[in-house]
Amino acid sequence: MGVFVYLPLVLPLTALPMARLAEQHLHPRSATRLLSVASSTLALCSTLCLVLLMVAGTAQLPGNPLPDSWSGPEVSAAVPYEEKAGLIAIGVLAAVLTACCGTLLRHARTRIRATRALPEAAALPEAATLLDRTGHGGAGHGGAGHGGTGDLVVVASTGPYAYALPGRRGRGGRVVVSTAMMDCLDARERRALVAHERAHLTGRHHRHLLVTQLAARANPLLLPLRTAVAYSTERWADEEAAYAIGSRRAVATAVGKAALFSHRPPGSRVLPAFAAAGPVPRRVAALLDPEPSAGLWPPASAHLAVAAVTATVGTAASALSSLNATVTLVGILHAATPL
Repeated sequence: MGVFVYLPLVLPLTALPMARLAEQHLHPRSATRLLSVASSTLALCSTLCLVLLMVAGTAQLPGNPLPDSWSGPEVSAAVPYEEKAGLIAIGVLAAVLTACCGTLLRHARTRIRATRALPEAAALPEAATLLDRTGHGGAGHGGAGHGGTGDLVVVASTGPYAYALPGRRGRGGRVVVSTAMMDCLDARERRALVAHERAHLTGRHHRHLLVTQLAARANPLLLPLRTAVAYSTERWADEEAAYAIGSRRAVATAVGKAALFSHRPPGSRVLPAFAAAGPVPRRVAALLDPEPSAGLWPPASAHLAVAAVTATVGTAASALSSLNATVTLVGILHAATPL
């Protein structure tokens, strides 16, 4: 095992070039999935590494509840600097668990608050009137506020905002748009906005975002992947909206106008956790360019090949190092444990 047990802790350094290459040269759908898998794998491997260090290190400390045979020379030789590493691993693991639990708690609270606020908002007469008008005049496919995987809910509010509220188990999701935001856009731009938010529900982008947020909490070196996924999910929804309404320029205009008007003071029901917009100028520029290729193989350019190789090598090396360290330490501890 040796020093290779520490390798999963530093291999997420490959996240920065991986994130940049993927978000710039891959189709946003492919980039989102690739980076989500890579970030979750790297985070799990680094967390497993901390657990191994804690077990091997604390076995050397007096008064620990572990079997005395685990403090033998075989365990000491397996992990360099085992005592210091074990103590540090305890503190780091506690911080990781606290950060991940805090993220999950905030996510759950936000969804509960949003779900509870919707019935009251949808019952407003002004919202119902605008829902009928936008549903027939350009709210997207499927009639007055219904279509795709979610229902359109128009909230009477002076704050311009729009977001996708996921449902349970991928069902019952809703697209929430304020009347102020609807008034800022014309009929085609409204269709683009609603199609964009519905794409978030269909692609279950909230899951990718939550996975990368938890991964970044587990290992801060994965922060570039979280940022890249936040951008690629928005680009993914932009591309789906452009396909749905048949105009990339209309989606680009809607994105730009929505971002411009959203700079006003938001209303009380705005939930930033479900309304991240990403770098708007880059999104608009990408929509004004030709549609990106969805193919992964063969790579269309050297950049794509580098992105794929970087992601594969970094993730595979981390997984193999963690697996090797786990098998080695389990074998040593099993041999040292009396029957």
